[in-house]
Amino acid sequence: MSSEFIHSARSQIRDTISRLQSQIDLDALLPLLAGPLDSLGLLPPQFGRYNTSPIPPDSFNTRRHLPPLQRALLEHIIPTWEPTLSESNLLLLVEQYFVPDAFSYAIPSAGEVALHAYSTVLSLPLTAYSIKLLSRLSQSYPIDRLYSTIFSNASRNLPPGHTILAWEDAVKSVVAVPAKVANAHAGRGDLPPALEQVAYFENLSLRSEVLIASLASDHTKESTAALSVLFTKLVNVGAFPHAPPTSAAQPSFFQSALPAIRTRLNQPGSKTYSAFWSEVLTSIPSSLTLRSVVTSLLGHLSAPDPGIDPSPRARGLVKREALLLIGVAGRLDAAKADMWETLIGIILGRDWTGGYARIFACWAAGATKGSADVEALSTLLVKVLDRWTSGDHIKHSLLSKHHYVTILLLMIVSYLPSKSRALQDLAFSSPFISCIGTYIGHLDPSVRRCGMLVAEEIARRTGKKLDFKDWDGDDGDKPWARGVRKLTAEKDADADALEDEEMPVPELMIEDILNDDIIEAPAVPLVLPVGYDSDDSLTGYASQSSSRSQSPTPSELDEIEKDPTLRVGRDKIARPVYLAQLGEMIRSTSGLKSEQESQTAEKMEIALNVAEELIRRKRGYGTELEENAVNLAYGLIGLQDNYDLDGFDVKRQAALNALVACAPRKAAPAIAEEFFKNQYSADQRYVILNALALSARELAGLPLPSTAAIQPLTGARIMFPSKRLPGSLHERYLTAGATDQVQGLLQGITQMTIENTRDANTDRAPGLVRERQLRVRQPAKVTEVKQPSAAQVLEQIRMAQSASGTTTFTEVAVECFLYPLMNRFWLFLRDEQTREERTAHKDPVHRYRGAGTGLILNPLVLSHFLATLGVLVHAARNAPAWLAVVAPDALELAVTLGTRPISHTPDDDDDDNGGATQSAQDKEARVLSTALELALVVLDTALELDGGRSLGLEHTALLLATGEWAQEVFDRLEKGILVKGGGGSEARLSKAAAGVVIKVDELAQKWRRSMIDVVQ
Repeated sequence: MSSEFIHSARSQIRDTISRLQSQIDLDALLPLLAGPLDSLGLLPPQFGRYNTSPIPPDSFNTRRHLPPLQRALLEHIIPTWEPTLSESNLLLLVEQYFVPDAFSYAIPSAGEVALHAYSTVLSLPLTAYSIKLLSRLSQSYPIDRLYSTIFSNASRNLPPGHTILAWEDAVKSVVAVPAKVANAHAGRGDLPPALEQVAYFENLSLRSEVLIASLASDHTKESTAALSVLFTKLVNVGAFPHAPPTSAAQPSFFQSALPAIRTRLNQPGSKTYSAFWSEVLTSIPSSLTLRSVVTSLLGHLSAPDPGIDPSPRARGLVKREALLLIGVAGRLDAAKADMWETLIGIILGRDWTGGYARIFACWAAGATKGSADVEALSTLLVKVLDRWTSGDHIKHSLLSKHHYVTILLLMIVSYLPSKSRALQDLAFSSPFISCIGTYIGHLDPSVRRCGMLVAEEIARRTGKKLDFKDWDGDDGDKPWARGVRKLTAEKDADADALEDEEMPVPELMIEDILNDDIIEAPAVPLVLPVGYDSDDSLTGYASQSSSRSQSPTPSELDEIEKDPTLRVGRDKIARPVYLAQLGEMIRSTSGLKSEQESQTAEKMEIALNVAEELIRRKRGYGTELEENAVNLAYGLIGLQDNYDLDGFDVKRQAALNALVACAPRKAAPAIAEEFFKNQYSADQRYVILNALALSARELAGLPLPSTAAIQPLTGARIMFPSKRLPGSLHERYLTAGATDQVQGLLQGITQMTIENTRDANTDRAPGLVRERQLRVRQPAKVTEVKQPSAAQVLEQIRMAQSASGTTTFTEVAVECFLYPLMNRFWLFLRDEQTREERTAHKDPVHRYRGAGTGLILNPLVLSHFLATLGVLVHAARNAPAWLAVVAPDALELAVTLGTRPISHTPDDDDDDNGGATQSAQDKEARVLSTALELALVVLDTALELDGGRSLGLEHTALLLATGEWAQEVFDRLEKGILVKGGGGSEARLSKAAAGVVIKVDELAQKWRRSMIDVVQ
C-alpha cells in the first residue's frame, strides 16, 4: 500500500471526525458512522447500505483514531441526534462505537473498542446516556474480557513495557466507574442497578475470579503481575474489608467470590488453580496490600461458635475452612518470608475468637487425617509461645485475648506427637516455666487458670504429673477450662470436612453477553377479556341497525394518517435536532409559503413537544444555546394557540422555563424587556413572569411548586369540564390559574416569614395582652405538618447539582433578573403617567388610561408583577449586592405602588376633584397584598442577613415610611373599612400588613439609638 493512499485514508478519517463535530443532517451522518465501523469489522449487516465512503481497514489506527471519534460522538452526536436515531432504530450505529453487540463479541477490535470506551466515557462529564453505556459495558465487557484484549497476540504491537501500563489504565477506569457515577447522580434514586456500589463490585469480583481460573493452567510472570495490579487497586478502593460487611453499601471481594472459589477447589484438577492463587498472593509487592488481602480472607471464614464446641459438625467446619486456606494461601511455610511474616502478624496481632484459633492450628497441621506437618507446627509454636509468655500480654491483654492465645497454643500442642523435639523443649523452657508463676500470681482468677491449664496439659503431654485440683465448680472460667480439655482430647483434622454448598461456577460464555440490553424480546400485548358491566347507567338504549357505515376508530384513523399512499406530495416534518431548526419552526424568518400552510400546526406541535428536552440537552454543549436563546425567547413568548393544540400552555411554559434556566444571561433580560412592550396579552405576560420566577428558583436550588412546568410533564393543565362557564367567568378563572404558581410561592414565603416573626416576638408581648389572647383565642389544635415528598426533595437536589456546574442565581440575579424588571418598570410608569397627563384635559371618553384591561398597570397584571419580584428578591438573598442595592430599591417600589396613584381608572372620572386622592386610598386589595408581602420579604431577609443595619441606618426614612403605610392599612382593616376588590383576600392583606408592622418595629427598636436624629 503506497504512502499516498495511506495519507489519503487518514485524511478521510480526520475529515470524518471534523464533520461529526459540526452541524450536519441525517443523510450525511449515517455514512460518517458506517465508514469507521466497517473498517473495524463492527458494522452490522443491516446498515451496510450506508457505507458509501468506505475506509481501508489498515488505515484506521484504533489507539489513535478511536478516542477522538468516541469523544465527538459523546459531545456532539448523542446530545443532538439520540432521539432521532432512536426513533429510526439507528442508534445501534452509535452504540457499536462503545458496546459492540453480541455478534461482534469475538472480533478482536470489539474488545479494543470497549477498552477505549471506558476511558473516553469517564474522561467526560457523565450524562444519562453515558451512564447507560457504562452499565452495559460492565455487564458485556468485564475485566476478564479487557485482559484478553490487552494481552492477546493482536495487541502485541504495543511498545515494550506499554502492555502493563495499558492494563493499569484499564483497571483504574473499571474500578472508578461506581464512584464517578454516584458523584454524577448526587444521591438521586435513578442509579442503574448494575452500577450500584455493591452490585458492581460483586460482578467485578466474580469476573476477577474467572480471570484467575482461566490463567491458572497457562500463566506467565506478566499475567501474575497483572493480577497483582488488580488486587492492589481493589484494596485501595476498600474491596477487601477485614470482616464481612454489615452495611449493604460495603463491597467485599471474598464475600462475593468465596462460593465460586470453594466450588473450584472441590473439582478434579484443582491443584493448578490452588497453586496459582498462592503464587498471585505471594507476588503482591506491597506488604500492606498483602496484609489487607489475607486479613480479609481470614475474616470471611466461618468459625464455630462457641469456639470450644467439640461436636462433629464444628470439627468438620474447622477442617473445611483450613482446607480452604491451604487451597488459596498454601501451606504455612517459613521459607516464604513475606507471606510468613504477614500471616504471623495477622494471627497474633488481631482479635480473633477461639474458633479461628482452631482453624489456624488445623491449617498449620495440614488438615490431613492421621498426619501433621510437624515443621510448620513447631515454627508456629515458637511464635505463639513468645506471645503467651510475654509479660505485657499477661498483664494487659483482655480476657478474650487470653482465651484465644491459650486455645491456639493448646491446639498446636495437641497436633504434635508426645515425643516431638518441640514439645520436649517447651516443657523444659525456662521462659515457659517462669511465666507459669506469673500467671498463677495474677489477680484475675480467669487469667490465672489459663496458665494453670496450659501447665497441666504440657505436663500431661510430656509424661509428667501436675494437678492444681481447682477445676470443679462454675466460677472463674472453670467451665471454659473443662471445655478446652475436652476439645483438645481429639483433633479437628481427623474429622470429616463439612460439605460445601454447591454453586454454579461463572464462565466466560457468549450467553453472558446476550443480555436484555442487547437482545430484547418483542413485547406481546396483554388482551383482557371484556366482561359484563353491571352499571345500568352505562347501558345504552336499544336501537335499530343502521345502513350507514360505521365511523372509523382512532386506531383506524392513525393507520389512515400513516398510509404513504394517501400522503403523496406531503413531506414528513422532521424532528428538530439543532436549536436553529427549533427556532425556525417556532418563529419562522423565511416567510410562509402557501404549500406549507397546512403543515404549520403540525410543525408547531412537534416543536413544542421537543422544545424543553432539546433546550436542556444543549445546556453545557458549546455556544449553540447562547447563540439561539434570544430568538427562541421571542418565538416562545409570541406563540398563539391558533390550532387548539393539546397542552399548549404547559409545553410553552416548560420550554420558556428551561430556556431561562439554561441561558439566564441571554434569555432573562430579553423576556424582561419584552414584558413591557404593548404587543402582548395578559396571558403572554403571565408566561414571562412565571418563567422568570420559576427559573430563578431552579437556578437557586430552591424547591419548585408541584404544579410547576419543569422537565417532561406528566400532568396536564387543569381543564374545565365539558360544560364551559360563561365567557367572562371562564377567562377570569383561566387567568387565575396562570398566576397560581407564583402567587402560591410568594404566599408560602410570606407565611414562613410571619411564622418566624411570631416565634421571635412571643416573649415581647405584654402580660395583659398575652392573658387576653389566652382567654379569647381557641386552643391550638393538632395540625398535620406537610413534609416535602421524596420526588420534590430529589428534584431540589437535581436542580442544585445541575446549576452548580454552570451559572448560579447569585451571579445573575441582580444583572439579569431583578434590575431589568425594576428599571424598565420605572421607565414604563413614567411614560404611562405622561400620556395620561397629556389627555387629562379631554373628555373622560377620550382620556388615556394606563390601567386598561390586559395592560401592565391593571391590578391583575400588576399584582402578579409584584409577586414575581417577591419571589426573585427572596431567591437572590445571597447575592453580593442584595443589602446595598436590591433591598432599598425593592422596598421603595413596594411602598410606591402601595401608596401612590399609579393610573387613572374609569371610577376617577366620576370625581374630577378628589379622584387621585381617593384612588391612592382605594388601592386594589390584591395590589396592596402583594406590595406588602414584597416589603415583608425584604424586611425579613434584611434582618436575617445583617440584623437590619443597612436599612435602619442608611435608609431610615424609607423604613419608617414603610411602617406608617403598613400601620395605616392595618388600622383601616381593624376599623372594618372595606378595601376595593377585597372579596375574600382581607385575611391575607391583614396578615401581610401586621407582619410588616412587626418587622419594622423590631428593626427600629434594634437600631433606635442610631436613628434618633432622623426620628426627631
